[in-house]
Amino acid sequence: MRRLALSLTALTATGLLLTACGGSSSSSPAADNSPQAVESGQSVPQFWPLTGLKVPADKTAELDRPVLVAKMDNTFSSQPQVGLSKADMVVEELVEGGLTRLAAFYYSEIPSNVGPIRSMRASDIDVVSPIHASMVTSGAAFRTIARIKDAHIPFYGEGSPGMYRSSDRAAPYNLFVHLNEIAKAAKAKPATPPDYLTWGSEKDLPPGIKVTTINAQFSGGHTTEWKFENGSYHNLNSNAPAGDQFPATNVLVLRVREGDAGYLDPAGNHVPETLLTGKGNALLFHNGRMIAANWKKGNAATSRITLTTKKGQRLRVPAGHTWVELVPVDGGNVVFKK
Repeated sequence: MRRLALSLTALTATGLLLTACGGSSSSSPAADNSPQAVESGQSVPQFWPLTGLKVPADKTAELDRPVLVAKMDNTFSSQPQVGLSKADMVVEELVEGGLTRLAAFYYSEIPSNVGPIRSMRASDIDVVSPIHASMVTSGAAFRTIARIKDAHIPFYGEGSPGMYRSSDRAAPYNLFVHLNEIAKAAKAKPATPPDYLTWGSEKDLPPGIKVTTINAQFSGGHTTEWKFENGSYHNLNSNAPAGDQFPATNVLVLRVREGDAGYLDPAGNHVPETLLTGKGNALLFHNGRMIAANWKKGNAATSRITLTTKKGQRLRVPAGHTWVELVPVDGGNVVFKK
């Protein structure tokens, strides 16, 4: 045991990362910069794969449950959105009519009530596959369901445990879910999901430039507005009430191409498909600063998103809650100022 302790100490001195058996492959700052050996029953700290934040000791058993992604309406009719503050991460995507919909990722905390729940899109395949997530949705077009199944993405539609229609709202904006009931019904995953992004700390970031307001324009009909204030980013036109808004540590903008999903919505609008593969420009906003970057993702749906600075160096996202804006290259724009 003494030789083992000395050996582990030597590994620590060389900066090698030690992880607990069966633990997360997290690249969070504490995992990279403060390796700790396994001694006297002490395990290496583990980190949530969707935030990079440290997992409390009494929560480590929850690392093996699946990630649940709720498709949430993001129009005026969705007000008030419920459960958004409990999400680990949110991805905002363009849908038909120039509007957007949210993919809210839940893992470290599973709230009892989330909604309003709406339908999924083929765009979601590349969004949720890197984390091997299960989707919570009202349903989808037949061809979308076929593609989701071909991608081996589990999903829970209307009629699943915990789904209900609220009598206080008008359809289709009245579908909600007791997400904790979905979590109980979901099949357990064999291991902790991989990190969604490469996590780090603020000290890892390049200097960047000062930016306090962000307007992410998805179309002529929708712009998501952000302001950095009191240490975090506030969505100025959020459809969630003040006490239930997403607590954004980071806003990550990825400029993406849009394709055609191949069908029309009931109003006759072409349904777009976000193409989250290949590469493009990125903007990372953290602590009132902006860092210009590039993003890259392989053609496989399960490929992870990687970020690099304009000089080609790996860019780590500071641990915390991240809102990802998938802003179209054509028809979209990002405006920011000090």
